[in-house]
Amino acid sequence: MAVNANTSASMDSIKKKMQSLKVEKDNAADRADQAEQRQQDLQEKLKLSEEESTSLQKKIQLAEAELDGVQEQLAEANAKLEAKEKAAVDVSILNLNNGTLRSLTRTPQQQQSSSSSSMNDSGSSVIDTIRKRMQQIKDELAKSHDDLHAYQIEREREKHAREQAEGEIGGVTRRIQLVEEDLERTEERLSQATQKLDEASHAADESERGRKTLEQRTYQSDERIGTLEQQLAEAQLIAEDSDRKYDEVARRIAVMEVDLERAEDRAEAAEAKALELEEELKVVGNNMKSLEVSEQEALQREESYEEQIRDLSTRLKDHLSSLKPIEPTYFKPKS
Repeated sequence: MAVNANTSASMDSIKKKMQSLKVEKDNAADRADQAEQRQQDLQEKLKLSEEESTSLQKKIQLAEAELDGVQEQLAEANAKLEAKEKAAVDVSILNLNNGTLRSLTRTPQQQQSSSSSSMNDSGSSVIDTIRKRMQQIKDELAKSHDDLHAYQIEREREKHAREQAEGEIGGVTRRIQLVEEDLERTEERLSQATQKLDEASHAADESERGRKTLEQRTYQSDERIGTLEQQLAEAQLIAEDSDRKYDEVARRIAVMEVDLERAEDRAEAAEAKALELEEELKVVGNNMKSLEVSEQEALQREESYEEQIRDLSTRLKDHLSSLKPIEPTYFKPKS
């Protein structure tokens, strides 16, 4: 009974452990699913960030190409402007050296001066426009670089989050594997405990059958031997607790079997004595039979004697009757 109680308690603890492991496994699976979902979301965000980064890089490349073109245009405009300024300086020098020709060439010089002034104005306007465009392109390029840097930072964050999520998934996966291994070991221990419980139950059944067999033998010994009633009662009380008193019952039964053998020896001696008494009884019977025969013979002789007596009595009566007239008063026969 104590073994069954301990086995039942161990089975309950194993079942509780299995239930807790299953719950922990389910929770780990849920956390793994959530981590996988977060990883997928991060991958989607990372993909979008990569697309945006690629688009920004293309824009930056286009802006840089446009900037290169504008810089080339600016270089060409500067070269043209420098050439025009050089030509204007040469014209000024010629005008200073050839003062006598001013009156003759006044009108063409004024035309050339106005032409140089207009060319200088148009060149300055083009340069200002190009510079403004270059500044705008530089601003856009700086903004694109800032956006790219921000996207790179966001990408690094998402990458770190993805790595962290992958680490969490790996940890959860390892935890699930450990839980599954622990669950398998627990199930194996449960199977072994169940097998041991079956074996213990089978052994308990065998012990119970043995106990019942011993009780039956005890009862039979009690029926056969009246002098062992107290020991049989003690053995019956001991047999009720077979888990603790099985060996004691077996020992007592062995002692009772020895006593039974002794009693059987005494019974055999009594049977031998009875046989001797039967032999003596036979002798006495034979003697009685001989006495009965002698008695019958004596009875027969007695009957013969009585018959003779009766005959003699009759003869005596007859004789007396014949003698009566002679002596009537002196002789009285006995009746």
